[in-house]
Order: sequence, then structure tokens, then C-alpha cells
Amino acid sequence: MNTAAGTIDRPLTHDPQKQAPMTSSASEPMGSATPDVTTLGAHASRQNRTREMQLIPEALARAHMHERLRQADEQRTGTRLIVARRMQRRAERASLRARRALAMAVMQ
Repeated sequence: MNTAAGTIDRPLTHDPQKQAPMTSSASEPMGSATPDVTTLGAHASRQNRTREMQLIPEALARAHMHERLRQADEQRTGTRLIVARRMQRRAERASLRARRALAMAVMQ
């Protein structure tokens, strides 16, 4: 069984929290480079980014549903308008028939 430490190409684990933190080498003078890297900030931003990525399909579905509801409402409004015009024409024809009937009754 091989218990050697992992390499850059083949790490022992891909989980950043289980990996050893990066430290500066002993030959490097203190304060010459950036401070030691912590995985907490990177992990938090990675978690936030993956959460946002997971919420993208939900937001997209919500936008599609909103658009479909708006289209359905437009269609209902158009249908109501068509029905109202049809009823208006029907009422006008009934009014003309009643007027004719009244005129015929007066003329007799």
C-alpha cells in the first residue's frame, strides 16, 4: 500500500477543506509575499457561486412561468374583447328586429 503524499496532478483529495493549507517556504523572507492562503474565504465564495449556479434554472423557470401567465392573460383579454363585440352585434340585430316589429305594428 502506497502512503506517499499526493502530487499536484494527483491530489489525495479534491476537497479543499481536507487539503493541507499552503504555507510560505523557509527560504522566502517574511513579508515578501502574500500572507498564507486560507481556504475559508475561497470555500465560502465557491459555495455562494455554486448556490447561485443551482438557482439559475429555478430563476429561468420562474421567468418562463411569468411570461406564460402574461401571455395567457393577454389571450383571455383578447377573447373577452371578441366575445363582447359578438354580443354587441347580436344586441344591435335584436334591437333592429324589435324596431322593425314596432314599425310594422304601428303601420297596421
